Amino acid sequence: MRVFALTVCLLAVTGCDEKSPTGPSVSFNQQITLAPGGAAWVNGADVHLQFVGVSGDSRCPTDAVCILGGDALVQIRASSGNAAADYQLHTGNSALASAIFRSVRFSLVQLQPYPFSSRTIAPQEYRATLEITRP
Repeated sequence: MRVFALTVCLLAVTGCDEKSPTGPSVSFNQQITLAPGGAAWVNGADVHLQFVGVSGDSRCPTDAVCILGGDALVQIRASSGNAAADYQLHTGNSALASAIFRSVRFSLVQLQPYPFSSRTIAPQEYRATLEITRP
């Protein structure tokens, strides 16, 4: 009986983990915030989105004065069945902040934390907030 109870508990915990293959789900016209490696399913679209990581962050630090705002490059992997594609979304250019995969548009709404000149952001600290809509 203990083994059965332990198995049920482990399955319940795994099902709620953001990095689980099933992962959380999000509906159209909603936002979801993901950590690097985190993923979510889009309800009603059979599309899986994963926040791979940030490949570059040149945003102007909060405690600095800059001529330009800078840009961060957020890597998103979209997949459905055997099809997959990688996208690079930009924080500094709204025209490059969204992409369409199959029947899903995903737009980068926010990338946190925002940089400070005296502190380096570790890759695992990033959080990308995506808005999911229909194209």
